[in-house]
Order: sequence, then structure tokens, then C-alpha cells
Amino acid sequence: MKVANASKTNHNALLRKQEGPLYFLKRDWQLYLLVAIPLAFVIVFKYLPMTGLVIAFKDYKIARGFWGSEWVGFQMFQEIFSKPDFTRAIRNTLLLNVLDLIFSFTMPIILALMLNEVKSVKFKRANQTLLYLPHFLSWVIIGAIAYQLLSEGSGVVNNVIELMGGNRIPFLQEDTNWLISYLAIGVWNSMGWGTIIYLAAMSGINPELYEAATVDGAGRWRKVWNITLPSIRATIVTLLIMNLGKIMEGSFERIYALQNKATTEFTTTIPVLVYRWGIESGNFSRATAVGLFQSVIGIILVITADRVAKKLGEDGIL
Repeated sequence: MKVANASKTNHNALLRKQEGPLYFLKRDWQLYLLVAIPLAFVIVFKYLPMTGLVIAFKDYKIARGFWGSEWVGFQMFQEIFSKPDFTRAIRNTLLLNVLDLIFSFTMPIILALMLNEVKSVKFKRANQTLLYLPHFLSWVIIGAIAYQLLSEGSGVVNNVIELMGGNRIPFLQEDTNWLISYLAIGVWNSMGWGTIIYLAAMSGINPELYEAATVDGAGRWRKVWNITLPSIRATIVTLLIMNLGKIMEGSFERIYALQNKATTEFTTTIPVLVYRWGIESGNFSRATAVGLFQSVIGIILVITADRVAKKLGEDGIL
């Protein structure tokens, strides 16, 4: 029987090899057509624009075009590395994104663990909806709401503080307070999305694990530490790698929606610098060089994080 099955398998493999790709293309042309549409979209709008990266190595002039502009090699990179604004932008980008990683990445995990312990289904669903709603708001709207609430002169929060006998706090008009407000607003905006992802991962945990832990006398926090967190480890690592890849990016919309002339210490980041040099000043070569530098560092961070995560996983630490 085993010999017959092996012979039949080899015969089928030989037939597939003889039929070739055209046979499968004719047989499954509808599926290939469905795949071709998104594939064409990715090629046209994702990969073809990458040819424009060549202007980072040229003294780009719009009238001459991509290929007619003068080739200058790494001159643009030498220029941006010597600019004080570039050093400041790197510092601010790393500072804001590392702090975001600490608070905005960990808060959804904590919140998901808390909601997972809630027994009332209606209460849990209501909280998930309320937490997820800010994710749909644009940063323009969030910025307007923030200034209506936190403005030093007429903000609702400061009005309440003053009515209670306190002094007005410049939440968005002083650099340190602006940084704290920036981080708090970011956590509020993003924690709902992350919470839903972690709750979805927790829903796949086998309930028998909790039942066995209860029989062994484990308490609520012991179950969380020994069952829930290890079970969502893969989800945490995946999202961590994705966030590490964005650590050199930052949010242009978020900073522009919350910035003002009184707070300029932390608002110069790499995306903002690209906008200022490219759109406002018209120096597209310099802006492209900055963006290319940012992307290369992001790729290196993603690859490094992925390899470290795999290494730790193999060693049994994660």
C-alpha cells in the first residue's frame, strides 16, 4: 500500500511538472486576476515612486527632471549632517518616539489585561467602544480639542483649576508641559487600537489553563503573569518590532496639530524637517536625503529587532 501511494504521489508530481505554469494560469485565471489588481497597485504606487530617491544624490532642478539634474553623489548627505537642525531633529525624534514606545506601547497591554478580568460583557464592550473611538479622529480635530481643553488663557481645564483656587498651567505653552501633554494625548489616541488587538489574542487562550491554575490555588495576578502574558507573547513581540521600525519616523500630523510658536524645543523632528526643507523651502534633494536616511535607519532597526526577538525566543527567554 505504501509503495502504491508513493508511486501515485510521484506520478502526480511528474504530471504537475510537465503541465507547467501555463496550465495553472489557465485553470485558476480568476484567482490570478484578483491577485494582480492589488499587486499592480503596490508596484505603481509603492515601488515605482522609489525611483525618485535618486534625487537625494543629485542637485535636483524641477525643470531638468530626475535624470537631467546634476549628479552630486553624497554631497547632500554631507550638508544635512553638518546642519544643527538635523542633529536637533534626530534628538527630538528619538526622544519623542522612545517615550511613546514606553507609554503608548505598554498602556494597551495593561488596559487589555484589566478589561480581560472584567466579567460583565456589556461593560467590557462599552469600554472597548469608548477607547477605540479616538482612533478614528484626525490629528487636526484632536489638536483643536486639545487647545480648547488645555489652552492656558481660555482652556476648559484651566478654567476649572482657577475656579478651584489653583493657578493656570501652561499645558501647551511651555516646553516640558507640552512634552507631557503630547505623550498623554498620544496614549489616549492609540491605546484603544492596541487594546483590541491584545484582547483578540487573549480570547484565543484555552480556558482550561485558567481552570487548572485555579485548582492549583493560583490567584488572579499569578494567572495573568504565568498564563495570559506568555500566551500573548507572540503578539507583543510582533507589535514591538513594528513599533521599533517607526522609532525614527514620528508623527508629522501629531506634531503640527499640537505645536505653537511658544514651544519649539521638541517640535523639530525628522518628518517636520523634511516638510520644511522640501515643501516650504523647495530643496527637494536635501529633503529626500533626510527621508532616505530615516528609512535606512528604520529598516536596520526592524531587522535587528526581528533577529533579537528570534534569538531570545530560541533561547526560551521570550
